Amino acid sequence: MTAAVPEYEFHTSTTCQYNNNDPRCVEVATNVPGKVAVRSSVTGRTVEFTAAEWNDFLSGAKLGEFDVTA
Repeated sequence: MTAAVPEYEFHTSTTCQYNNNDPRCVEVATNVPGKVAVRSSVTGRTVEFTAAEWNDFLSGAKLGEFDVTA
């Protein structure tokens, strides 16, 4: 018996400037308990994280851990 694949409900940030000529947005799904899925609106590729991994990422992002300096 194979496990059912979760049915993710993806949402795009309200700050995403979705444009049909340049559809580069990140979509996130948090409707499956204990998991967070992130996908590219361009390729449709999806990456799954545990809820703890996602929370750690968000904490680091808020602290500037991933800021790019020119």
